[in-house]
Amino acid sequence: MRIAAIVLVTVLVVRAIIAAANFALGSYLKNNVDPHGSEKQLRGIRGLVNFAIWVIALLFLLDNLGVKISAVVAGLGVGGIAVALAAQAVLGDLFGYFVIFFDKPFAIGDFIVVGDKMGTVEYIGIKTTRIRVLGGELLIFSNKDLTNSCVHNFRKMEKRRVVFKLGVTYQTSAEKLKAIPLMVKAIITQQQDATFDRGHFATYGDFSLGFEFVYYVNGADYAKYMDIQQAVNLEIFESFEMEKIEFAYPTQTLFVSKVN
Repeated sequence: MRIAAIVLVTVLVVRAIIAAANFALGSYLKNNVDPHGSEKQLRGIRGLVNFAIWVIALLFLLDNLGVKISAVVAGLGVGGIAVALAAQAVLGDLFGYFVIFFDKPFAIGDFIVVGDKMGTVEYIGIKTTRIRVLGGELLIFSNKDLTNSCVHNFRKMEKRRVVFKLGVTYQTSAEKLKAIPLMVKAIITQQQDATFDRGHFATYGDFSLGFEFVYYVNGADYAKYMDIQQAVNLEIFESFEMEKIEFAYPTQTLFVSKVN
C-alpha cells in the first residue's frame, strides 16, 4: 500500500506539474506575434519539458522507494558528458532552437535573407529550419548555423528605402539640369504610399551628368515597391522625352585634326 501510494502521488504530482507547464507555455503562445507558427514549435518544447519532468519524477520515486540513486545520478552525469561530447552538433542545434523560439529573430512566414540565400520560413524544428527559396526549392539550415549568421528579416521592415540614379548627356542645358530634381520629385510625390526624401545633381561622370534620388515605400511588400518604381521610371521617361532631355550611355567622341 505504501509503494502504491507513493507511485500514485508521484504520478498525480507529475501530471499537475505538466499541466501547469503546458498552461504557462499556452499563455506565452497567446501573447506571441504568430500563434499559428509558434504552435508548431511549441510541440517540440512540450515534448522536451515533459521528458525532463518525468525523468526527475522517476529519480524522486526511486529515491523514496529506497533505491540508492547516487550511483545512478553519477553514472548519468558521466554518461551525459560523454553524450554531450559526442553530440555537440545536435546540442548546438537544440540550443539554437531555443534561441529562435524565445528570442524570435524570425517566425514562420517571414521572408529572410541569410548570406546569398533568401526565402520564406516554412518550418522551424528542433534540429533544422526549412526555407522556401524564390526558385521554389526547399532550403534546409541547421539552427546553429542560422543563429550564428546575420539574418535580414524583411517582414519586420516598416518601410523600404529606395535609391536610384539617372545619367543625362553633357549636352543638356543648365536650365534643364536645374529642373530635373524638381521634375522627379513631383513624379515620386504623386505616387501612393511613396515618400520623397531627396534628389540631387550628384556627380560629373565619364560620359554623363549623374543624379541621385532617394524615396521611401511604406510597407515591406516587394511587389508594391516594384510597381511604384515601375510607375516612376515610366513617368520619368515620358517627361524626359517631352523636355528633349537625353539619357546618357557609354560613348566616346573622337576628334580628328587635319594637318596641312
